[in-house]
Amino acid sequence: MTTLPPGYEPKDFESRLYAEWEASGCFRPSGQGTPYCILLPPPNVTGTLHMGHAFQHTLMDALARYHRMRGFDVLWQMGTDHAGIATEMVVSRNLAAEGKGQTRDSLGREGFIAKVWEWKATSGDTIERQMRRMGASGDWSRSTFTMDEMSSRAVVEAFVRWYEDGLIYRGQRLVNWDPVLKTAISDLEVENVEEDGFLWSIRYPLADGATYEHVERDADGNEVLREVRDYLVVATTRPETMLGDTAVMVHPEDPRYPGLVGREVVLPLTGRRIPVIGDEYVDREFGTGVVKVTPAHDFNDYQVGQRHGLPVINIFTPEAALNDNAPEKYRGLDRYEARKAILADLEAQGLLVETRPHKLQVPRGDRTGQVIEPYLTDQWFVRMDALARRGLELVESGQVQFVPPNWINTYRHWMENIQDWCISRQLWWGHRIPAWFDEAGNCYVGRSEAEVRQKHGLGAEVALRQDPDVLETWFSSQLWPFSTMGWPDPEKMAERGFDRYLPSSVLVTGFDIIFFWVARMIMATDYFTGKVPFRDVYITGLIRDKDGQKMSKSKGNVLDPLDIIDGISLEDLVAKRTRGLMQPKMAEKIEKATRKEFPDGIPAHGADALRFTFAALASHGRDIKFDLGRAEGYKNFCNKLWNATRFVLMNTGGAQFAGAPQPRTDAEKWILSRLAAVVAEAQTQFAAYRFDLLAQALYEFAWNEFCDWFVELAKPALNGGDEAAAASPRHTLLYVLEALLRLLHPLIPFVTEELWRQVAPRLGIEGASVSLRPYPLPEDFDVAGCAGAAADVDWFRAMVSALRRVRSELGVSPSRQVRLLLQGGDAQDHARVERFDAQLRFLLRLEAIEALPAGREPPPAAAAVVGELKLLVPLEGLVDLDAERARLDKEIARVAAEKAKSEAKLARFTEKVPPAVVEQERQRLADWTTKLAALTGQRARLG
Repeated sequence: MTTLPPGYEPKDFESRLYAEWEASGCFRPSGQGTPYCILLPPPNVTGTLHMGHAFQHTLMDALARYHRMRGFDVLWQMGTDHAGIATEMVVSRNLAAEGKGQTRDSLGREGFIAKVWEWKATSGDTIERQMRRMGASGDWSRSTFTMDEMSSRAVVEAFVRWYEDGLIYRGQRLVNWDPVLKTAISDLEVENVEEDGFLWSIRYPLADGATYEHVERDADGNEVLREVRDYLVVATTRPETMLGDTAVMVHPEDPRYPGLVGREVVLPLTGRRIPVIGDEYVDREFGTGVVKVTPAHDFNDYQVGQRHGLPVINIFTPEAALNDNAPEKYRGLDRYEARKAILADLEAQGLLVETRPHKLQVPRGDRTGQVIEPYLTDQWFVRMDALARRGLELVESGQVQFVPPNWINTYRHWMENIQDWCISRQLWWGHRIPAWFDEAGNCYVGRSEAEVRQKHGLGAEVALRQDPDVLETWFSSQLWPFSTMGWPDPEKMAERGFDRYLPSSVLVTGFDIIFFWVARMIMATDYFTGKVPFRDVYITGLIRDKDGQKMSKSKGNVLDPLDIIDGISLEDLVAKRTRGLMQPKMAEKIEKATRKEFPDGIPAHGADALRFTFAALASHGRDIKFDLGRAEGYKNFCNKLWNATRFVLMNTGGAQFAGAPQPRTDAEKWILSRLAAVVAEAQTQFAAYRFDLLAQALYEFAWNEFCDWFVELAKPALNGGDEAAAASPRHTLLYVLEALLRLLHPLIPFVTEELWRQVAPRLGIEGASVSLRPYPLPEDFDVAGCAGAAADVDWFRAMVSALRRVRSELGVSPSRQVRLLLQGGDAQDHARVERFDAQLRFLLRLEAIEALPAGREPPPAAAAVVGELKLLVPLEGLVDLDAERARLDKEIARVAAEKAKSEAKLARFTEKVPPAVVEQERQRLADWTTKLAALTGQRARLG
């Protein structure tokens, strides 16, 4: 008998099973078989995992478990990322929240970094606990942190090699500068947001009292203005940057400004004389056609300045206040306070011509939300041209493949338009740049200060200071495929399987970091190892809420995967969602929305239900809408599987079986053929990374075909008194159930493990875990003689479905017995009726099954049709005849409409339509015609 509890309670076994798996070492590579490696995109140590992490981890775990069961030598490489900017922000906020007056600056570099390491220990442990709770079967013994000693050595080695090869250089360049973080950030960390602003028109007086005749014409060439001017009108959206102007610019062919190129204007508020230059970059149709050139504070202006040899004047401090290059009255003012003062002074001097509303793209940092300044500073860069050409070649040659393949277009666009990469950051948390400066400003790069001194003959008397900057987080992350394998240490590489596990098999990641991470891993891995980092890149969509909105704390729609697994009360959920919100109105709004959506909190669903939901949603699209209702449905699926297993165990008693069954009944042959088919489909969908189609196929087989049909078809034999007749269905029930649990295990590992341990011993299967059993393959099942039986059972299912529909429409109680009259049909129909007599009587509560003699009129009856066979349920004493007439009229109208649709479709078909499609539609028309005739006849008999 079964020892399974009567109810499905995942909390009773999920944590226990995971601890057993991990203790057994089954997640570690075996060293045997074909290598299969997955790299975990290392989560940032900035808190806890979110739904996006849980989604991708589920898919990676399914792949790892599937290939492990297939006999592959599986390594799922785990780890976390130090996340420089994000982690500094989190720790700084935590210090402020503690209220002890400590700040990043008051602690100093060493003290602050010590605080960050404390945070990392807490956050890293939390992330690993969450992943274990989700069932992640990674090799935790190899877990790597991007600031570990092994990773740090790889970072230094990569930097030094690229520097020595001429790919890394230091130079003064314009970068994206975050004035809150006081560091450079990459183009990819800048979000351009359309906002309402203003366009200010300002007079720049011509130097030396010069004048010119200014003429303007309309679109048709008609003169609309002619006057003598001693100024140029410049339009700008950022008047505060004019203090750094070093030229004004016109198009060299603009007829409005003849002879002005080469002259000078006096820069307002400064008295500086700056040249008028001509450059085709100017859009003559925009504004006045005169553009200010500020090389230190605009990326396009910087390029213009380089072409024309203009000076570069930086007017901002790192905090975006005005520095000493600005006139004295503006020094120290914040950029926006300076704007107000500058506009007021321009107006007072009669130089402000016009102010008008203007839509503009504002660059904001994706972490702080602050307006980003183009800022001139000394930074370290990687030359990307040659690396990008090679990175594109590796993908276009098929050595790295994107799934879905259309993402190669996104990858190609970025690689073909790549810019040199600014890799330095003005932070403390991260990999310190391995460069040292002497007092004269000479720079030396090496793996250590000792190496620098030895290489360059620098004695102890030469003072050296290390560059205070750190490398951008993505610099170390790009090395992940081989730094985790011990590179560049030969002993470590041998120990960790460098040659065995690189390239890895697949990278599972989101489309939002194709540029940040995927492309850079391809370029760096090829350069340093001569290998590609991975064979496949499976690009997932992004998890959104059920309405398609991005999940964010400000919207109050963030779901914590552990809250779905373990459940959370309404009060705790509200507290969680509003914690840390400084704006009372926002907190009130989020609380109201939360109470409306989850009035009873979130019930516990268990890890398996959440995992199956993720798999079912994993289509090849950009956005994935997560609806908690789906998770509830898949919890019911796990419960269905639990109850079906209890039924099988209770109805097989202490019976023991070995090997594959020798099916005796049509139902057994049918379920075995369906099992073989779903096994083949599972193999296909795993290979295609179509987790949604995989989940759909397994769900349909488990719920509908096994639980709803085969279990029911087996009941007559199980409940009969013939033990010999019951033995074969019992064997098949156990056999198919055991295979089904193996099929489902990669997606829902916990419940399948708990159930498999009960089922396997009945089949003489030894082993501690289903995860160590082979995954079912199509060749495991010999179903050569099952095709006929499968067709018979499909007929039987159609019979049962049709009669159940009739009973439902008539409102007949499921326990009430009815008579079934059969009319028409062929010899095969009648043979099948005889063969399935017991099952039909059992499932449909039939007191009798009678065939009407040819020519005999049936009594008033409810009708259904299966092929050529008419199914009649006599109505006398069963239903109201008037109601049945109404039902038949409604059904006749429906079938007539379907028949008309089919006729219309056939009439529209052209010669281009494939013959198979035409024939299929003709068969549909024939079926609708047959059904309509039968129903019409039945209605006529009711009068």
